[in-house]
Amino acid sequence: GSWCPAPLCRGRELPRPPLAPACAVGRPLRWESSFSQPGPTESDPSEGQVFLSESCVKRLLEITEGSEFLRLQVEGGGCSGFQYKFSLDTVINPDDRQGQRRGARVVVDVDSLAFVKGSMVDFSQELIRSSFQVVSNPQAEKGCSCGTSFSVKF
Repeated sequence: GSWCPAPLCRGRELPRPPLAPACAVGRPLRWESSFSQPGPTESDPSEGQVFLSESCVKRLLEITEGSEFLRLQVEGGGCSGFQYKFSLDTVINPDDRQGQRRGARVVVDVDSLAFVKGSMVDFSQELIRSSFQVVSNPQAEKGCSCGTSFSVKF
């Protein structure tokens, strides 16, 4: 089997969560551009949505403080060509898109959003690890068993 590193959040270990059933029902986030576009070029708000599962929202509300949010990035690498990277952040960049559900915030840069639009962010608790994961990504062709790496449909 292939080895995939567990994601780290800003170098600090995330506290162990209490065991609770994960609910995979997601609802759309409210997306806001960090800068406004003039008139008719305004993009459709439903375009480029990412969804948050109940377990993701619950976990984010437990671990974020103040202005912290979960940043999702897509980078080249991993066993399938691209990999998901999660971190806690407080800085919004001009090309970021942010969404929130019940106060839990996720920020994705425009380039990464093209690779994850329509997918869901879930928080998975297993015996050997707990991690945020991107699940049911319509842009991905296949992924590795650890859920952090994927290839893109062409």
